[in-house]
Amino acid sequence: MIYSLAYTLILSNLLWAPIVLVQAGNVTYGNPCNIAHNRLSPDTKQFTGDCTATTFCSSNGTCLHKGCRKDEYPFGYKLFSNEIPDRCHKGEFCPDEGDACQELLAVGSPCQLNRDDECAPPPNFSELAGPNNFNGSVCLNYQCMWANATLGDACVIENTPYIGYEAGSGTKFINVVSRGNCVVGLYCDAPTLKCLAQLAEGQTCTADKECESDNCTQAGVCGKPADDPRKLSTGIYVAVAVCIIGLMVGTLIGLYIVHRRHRFEEREKRAQYWREQEQFRQNIMQMREQARTSLLSLPWQDKQDQSRTMGDYPPSENSQTPMLHAASHPSGLRNEFSEGNPYDDSSLGNDSGEDSLVMKAAPRGVGGQRSKSGGAQGRRI
Repeated sequence: MIYSLAYTLILSNLLWAPIVLVQAGNVTYGNPCNIAHNRLSPDTKQFTGDCTATTFCSSNGTCLHKGCRKDEYPFGYKLFSNEIPDRCHKGEFCPDEGDACQELLAVGSPCQLNRDDECAPPPNFSELAGPNNFNGSVCLNYQCMWANATLGDACVIENTPYIGYEAGSGTKFINVVSRGNCVVGLYCDAPTLKCLAQLAEGQTCTADKECESDNCTQAGVCGKPADDPRKLSTGIYVAVAVCIIGLMVGTLIGLYIVHRRHRFEEREKRAQYWREQEQFRQNIMQMREQARTSLLSLPWQDKQDQSRTMGDYPPSENSQTPMLHAASHPSGLRNEFSEGNPYDDSSLGNDSGEDSLVMKAAPRGVGGQRSKSGGAQGRRI
């Protein structure tokens, strides 16, 4: 089947590439298809046909589920789908159609485009294996061969054009990929069809295959490999390190300023609170002093002093002197006021256990005159 398939691909690529007779890739499982419509896309060289990506057109003209896959992640299947076919075992390959696994092809057998993995490797494949072949075997011009042509030997070349599109404008351009069967480190020269040594970086070139890096720049010299990692200078690392350290220091300084401002605001709030509390205390002390002054200036104070001159008798019920009884709860007015100590703790205790108000009364002499030599005595009410 692989022989007829190869010739079918060659013929269809020549005849059906410029035109499209049917809409490819829309026939689902179980529906009729035409195997003659199997071909390669003219721009990408991707295999296509009447059936969808998960089916193939069988020899009886019906789309069936694929029986193998060549890619690790095949196109067209849903994630974690149970319909994904298995990959082929060692010594086998899965063709582009994906119908079933087949044995590797011997040298000279027809193969599909760029399917080096369809060809059987040579006995010394470990010596011939390289990036431009598969285990030392290549498929050139739809035929399996080994990449064992040495320096100066005749070689086989294959030029495959691909259509590319420029970024932005979308203008089409042709990209030709040239391959040969020379050993690693050599390339097949198109004018002479001889294997020549590849060029080092910086030498003049006309194609990618001529360079060891497989990269011929637009300036016409061999450049670095396309997958070569870009190495940055030490100055860039230093600049990045300085920026990172500066950012960290700036962040710390910013946080310090913000926290200091927050602490200042909180300190001002506490200071304002204590100022208000001090003001309240001063107001209470002023009210207390005013109450003391008012009590000492009451009229019944003088009447009590006059009654003491007649004798130290308790006031009677008919007496006009007001009587003050102790409050059931302690009061600020119960304190004894004196010149030396405005608060006398001894006045707080008495035999009866009751709170009382003690006020100073100066002793009187004969004739109602105050005694000059007598000290102040307290009178308990």
